[in-house]
Amino acid sequence: MKLFTTIFYLIMFLASLLSYCLFKKDKRRHKQTARLPPGSMGWPCIGETLQMYSQDPNIFFASKQKRYGDIFKTRILGYPCVMLASPEAARFVLVTHPHLFKPTYPKSKENLIGPSALFFHQGNYHARMRKLVQTSFSPEASRKLITDIENIAISSLESWSNGQVINTFLQMKKFAFEVGVLSIFGHLEKKYTQELKENYSILEKGYNCFPTSLPGTAYHKALMARRRLNRIIGEIVQERKEKKWLASNLLGQLLNFRDEMGNTLSDEQISDNIIGVLFAAQDTTASVLTWILKYLHDDPKLLDFVKNENELTEEFLLVEYIMAGRAKGNM
Repeated sequence: MKLFTTIFYLIMFLASLLSYCLFKKDKRRHKQTARLPPGSMGWPCIGETLQMYSQDPNIFFASKQKRYGDIFKTRILGYPCVMLASPEAARFVLVTHPHLFKPTYPKSKENLIGPSALFFHQGNYHARMRKLVQTSFSPEASRKLITDIENIAISSLESWSNGQVINTFLQMKKFAFEVGVLSIFGHLEKKYTQELKENYSILEKGYNCFPTSLPGTAYHKALMARRRLNRIIGEIVQERKEKKWLASNLLGQLLNFRDEMGNTLSDEQISDNIIGVLFAAQDTTASVLTWILKYLHDDPKLLDFVKNENELTEEFLLVEYIMAGRAKGNM
């Protein structure tokens, strides 16, 4: 393994030297046409990838932020990029001036999620896939799953009741994943749910690792897990097609899709978008849930208010149900 690693770094070093002249020329051209934030682009091609992966990434970014400020440039995984380290900077990019920016991702990450995932695209394809996702996760669609989601929540709470110390964010990720699988597929056989969970966990661990395909590395394991996920989702898709079970969940929406020419989505496109949605939703949802739990724990008045609001909502729904029943009896 050490020999392979040495050869790999030697190849990277030689490639960097060969591309140095082209890099300098490109750098001079960009100096004339673009104003970039302060920062260092590191070595040609590989940039500052080795610096970031040789230490805790949080330390890497903290040192850059201290030296260059909340917005700085660098080159990671072969791609020039600008890092944002403040809410104001993120708001500028995502809210006030999104039309000035185009999202791009390193090829290594695209390989793990799948090139057909909607956030790797723009234009008509992106708009169509985004509409399918929004329809599948609309309040109306989610309302039908409330009972099932509640069962997942109760099961999660019961698993924490033995007095052990838990990592709230990690537990919320597990919860979000199970709800995501439910929203995407509906009810699945336990073997499929377990296989999806195991292989997705391997993929996630390798997502931010150094992208070398040498056997035994976290990235290579993630690539193998991604292939297995393709197979698992393919089996589920085939079963749904054979049974003609096309529900209103995301998988049903993807299977029902037809463009203006009547073309359907390929199995690869379906798989890529399913993995993409799972990936995009899990961390953000888990983060929000974690902060909600923290605020409810830290503020007893807020917790009481939420409890009272739930009681009022239940009473309102009960009255509404009774009135609806009476109205039906009078018809």
